[in-house]
Amino acid sequence: MLAETTFFTENDGEPVAIENARGRGDVLLVCEHASRRLPKRYGTLGLSEDALVSHIAWDPGALAVARLMSKQLDATLIYQRFSRLVYDCNRPPESPAAIRDVSEVFRIPGNENLSEAEKSLRTTSLYLPFQGAIRDEIAARRARGLQTVLVTVHSFTRVYFGQERAVEIGILHDTDSRLADRMLQATGGTSPYRLERNEPYGPADGVTHTLELHALPAGLLNVMIEVRNDLIADEAGQGAAADFLSKLLRESIGTLTKNNKNGG
Repeated sequence: MLAETTFFTENDGEPVAIENARGRGDVLLVCEHASRRLPKRYGTLGLSEDALVSHIAWDPGALAVARLMSKQLDATLIYQRFSRLVYDCNRPPESPAAIRDVSEVFRIPGNENLSEAEKSLRTTSLYLPFQGAIRDEIAARRARGLQTVLVTVHSFTRVYFGQERAVEIGILHDTDSRLADRMLQATGGTSPYRLERNEPYGPADGVTHTLELHALPAGLLNVMIEVRNDLIADEAGQGAAADFLSKLLRESIGTLTKNNKNGG
C-alpha cells in the first residue's frame, strides 16, 4: 500500500527504503539525500538536466557508501527515495530550507510561491514517513535489546559558490560530541583523508536535524558524516571511503562502550 495515494503513483513507490532490516550491528545508518528521483507529479520542477543530476538534487555517492558500510557493520540502513528538491528530510517543516526555491546558483521554479496546502502535502508525504521510519526502527531495536548508534551519511561538493573546499571528510555533531570526538582522536593524525570537525557545515547551518530529533533526546551516540563527492564518484572511491569509515566507527564505538562499562 502506498504511503499517500494522492501524492505517489504506483511507479513512484514508497518514499522510504529500509535495507538489512534485521541487522544486529550497533549502528543505524541514515541517508537523507540518497536519491535524485522526483515523484511523477512534479515533472522536472522546471529544472534542466544539469541541475537535476547535480548536488542540489541529492548527495552523489552517499547511498553507495552507506550501502557498503551497512554490509561491513551489519547495520540497518534507512534512506529517502526522492530528491531533497521536493522536501529535504533533514530539515523540520518550519525551516525555510525544507523546500528551497533557490539552491546555490539554481532557481527552482516548481518550488516558487507554494501554498501552505502544498507544503503540508509534501511534509505529510515525504518528511513524516521518513522520520517516522527512523523513530520506529529505533524503538524496534530497543525492544530487541540492541544498542543504537545513529550515523547519518552525506556527501558535499568540492566547489560551492565558486569556493574550493579543502576538507575531505567532515565529522559533524550537535551538542553531543562523544562519538565525533573519539573518531577524530582515533585517526591519530594518520588518516588518508583530511578530516575536520563540523565542516563544511555545522549545527548552526541546521544540518543536524535528524540527530537532534532522534539521538539527542534519547542519549544515543551519534554522528553525521560528510564525504566530499569527488572522492566517491566511482566504486573504488566509494569502497575506500566505506572501509575507512566503517573501521573508524567500529573502533570508536568499541572504545566508548568499553569506557562506559568500566565507568570511564
